[in-house]
Amino acid sequence: MTAGRSLPTQDDVLGYFETLSNWGRWGDDDERGTLNLITDDVRLAAARAVRHGRSVSCAWDIRVPEEMQRSTTVCPCAADMPGAENMPVAFHADRRWGFSNEQLGIMFHGNTITHVDSPCHLFWDGKTYNGRSHSLVDAETGSAWAAVTAAANGIVTRGVLLDVAAVRGVPWLEPEQGVFPDDLEEAERRQGVQVRSGDALLLRTGYGRARHEAGVAGGFTQAGWHASCLPWLHERGVALIGADTPQDVQPSGYADVLMPVHAVGLVAMGLWLLDNCDLEACRATAAELGQWDFQLAVAPVRFAGTSGSPVNPIATF
Repeated sequence: MTAGRSLPTQDDVLGYFETLSNWGRWGDDDERGTLNLITDDVRLAAARAVRHGRSVSCAWDIRVPEEMQRSTTVCPCAADMPGAENMPVAFHADRRWGFSNEQLGIMFHGNTITHVDSPCHLFWDGKTYNGRSHSLVDAETGSAWAAVTAAANGIVTRGVLLDVAAVRGVPWLEPEQGVFPDDLEEAERRQGVQVRSGDALLLRTGYGRARHEAGVAGGFTQAGWHASCLPWLHERGVALIGADTPQDVQPSGYADVLMPVHAVGLVAMGLWLLDNCDLEACRATAAELGQWDFQLAVAPVRFAGTSGSPVNPIATF
């Protein structure tokens, strides 16, 4: 749906790496990027967005494949369980005591698991956010720069859900359909809400509904943000964006910038991304209450040196 729109050229999008850059904006040693926009006043305002006391999750269940998991079930003897040999001997004698335990291996980046991307997740021309070299990412120790632990204190801010599927009058956007700034502004108008500095902006394309009905996640040909939204997000001062898809519309329409929202957002802007949300409960609650802003809490696991984390974003109305 691009009729009548003046879309940026590929050269324009490549120029965003300069014109939308936040390098040095919060100091040369800054690793937090747009999370700096979440000030104490923004968090206080987010607390005031709680008007009903109702919380909903914006994440999918993680259904770990059988080959990626070792687990036990509760049994009457701790000494018989994997790992029990490492427990104090006294536990071995207690024939009534037992436990369950798991060892999980998760590849959370992709198009299935709800997760947050930290700025070190992507490089452009060998650089990551704030001009640091990609060589700061080590195969054994992870990233020494702009890893997910830059958000160790959590991300708590005002969240805004914009339902673009409703704007378009469809149950969900089809793959390859981009979302544009005029869609965002029409959603603001219809919903009586406005995105402001420090907000987390959640985009509903309706793909979550399609995924619930199909029962599986699709491939990387998806609806999502068009690159033309990047200047809008920068101007509004958005601290975090989320979507019910892996963010970028695919294909992007730009041969040399396959994922411009990821590339420009993470590398140039230091914009944190919340991929693969399930926004259906959030949308239903917002519609029921007539309230499209809320307090959003995202608490990444403090995996040292990683480029992100599985998360369970909580919207509290």
